[in-house]
Amino acid sequence: MFDEMRTQEGAVRAPYQAIAEWLSATGEAALRGRQAEAEALFRRIGITFAVYGEGGDPERLIPFDLIPRVFGASEWRRLSRGVRQRARALNAFLYDVYHRGEILKAGIVPEALVYQNEAFLPAMVGVDPPGRVYSHVVGVDIVRTDSTHFQVLEDNCRTPSGVSYMLENREIMMRMFPQLFATNAVESIDEYPSQLKRTLQEVAPPACKGEPNIVLLTPGPLNSAYYEHSFLADLMGVELVEPGDLFVDEGKVWMRTTRGPQRVDVIYRRIDDAYIDPLAFRADSLLGVAGLFSAYRAGTVTLCSAPGAGIADDKAIYVFTPEMIRFYLGEEPILKNVLTWRCADAGERDHVLANLKDLVVKRVHGSGGYGMLIGPHASKKEIASFRQQILAAPDDFIAQPTLELSSAPTLCADSIDARHVDFRPFCLVGREIRLTPGGLTRVAMRKGSLVVNSSQGGGVKDTWVLSD
Repeated sequence: MFDEMRTQEGAVRAPYQAIAEWLSATGEAALRGRQAEAEALFRRIGITFAVYGEGGDPERLIPFDLIPRVFGASEWRRLSRGVRQRARALNAFLYDVYHRGEILKAGIVPEALVYQNEAFLPAMVGVDPPGRVYSHVVGVDIVRTDSTHFQVLEDNCRTPSGVSYMLENREIMMRMFPQLFATNAVESIDEYPSQLKRTLQEVAPPACKGEPNIVLLTPGPLNSAYYEHSFLADLMGVELVEPGDLFVDEGKVWMRTTRGPQRVDVIYRRIDDAYIDPLAFRADSLLGVAGLFSAYRAGTVTLCSAPGAGIADDKAIYVFTPEMIRFYLGEEPILKNVLTWRCADAGERDHVLANLKDLVVKRVHGSGGYGMLIGPHASKKEIASFRQQILAAPDDFIAQPTLELSSAPTLCADSIDARHVDFRPFCLVGREIRLTPGGLTRVAMRKGSLVVNSSQGGGVKDTWVLSD
């Protein structure tokens, strides 16, 4: 297991030198006192999330760990180039599959994998989003396995969440430990909201003349990410709206206000495709705006991200992202994929079934750490159940090796100990590609656990990128 902070010989790695000195000078007892203060701040501010179907506290805190995760400047440069490259290729793929399908005709990606995929929207065929941008916020989940190798675990091209924690983690750390930032060259992440707004402005529809009117569309307060929705709308200075606040008239989208209807040009939507318009998709949706998709197709409003963008973060499609980079960009991938077997392929499925006890098995449309088997930690009953599920619906599953994710020092219940981490940077795609120097570090709070998802008990850390 690669230790982010220390070498095998126990020496502190250069990016963590200041953190090691701070931990030594502060002491564990003092850190625990500050940890309690941080949790009180999170609760007071209201930084909570809900987990559907659970009893108890519907507004839980995600565990916050005080010890930052640190990237050196050279490490970040490589990560930044790789994430930007991936965002470009994924958007090129989305444009292609909804138009000529050249990568399918070339036999690189199987046609059935796209056209028979539930995330593919036939209604999007031939639609040209402004700037040919389908996924405006790309969240790339990255793991580290040694000192030089970062690998992409999966892509998130619809509505990747967690950016509010990236920003609030930093805010809390700067409040509580200003001296750390005064004495260390940590890159700022404060520009993310203005960069997100600028990205949304850049993709306003051609029909928009002058400053575009942007809104953030949320399902409402009962959504698990509602705090993030309201937080981002506030920071961008745009209206937070629910479906009932919008209507379509004469092919244009309007917002109800106390001063009368106002035209809407760009919608940063946090509602899934199936629910955005009951006339175009699910007729029983109570979250949609009737006629919204027709207005989008007519080019009078921009939806960010575009309907149908989810095909690019399907876990079976993920397998082909390195080939997308070669096909569309003529470049070698900077960040490699994790080795992945598609259970839809008979030969690969046989390998998976023969090695279930050693592999991680995921549903291709799964998220949040649900519907997943971690073979080395699973019971015989769980393995047998997954074997039957794979045999019944092989197209629904992929498998990956059980990786030794890197670990970072974490303030645990009785000590400072190593816990597994992953990393999600947020890449913004408009006329330009923007990447804030930081992201969301998620940490598995339970010893030995590889599941970092907040819905499964994972926590979060501030992420530092050091300047040269």
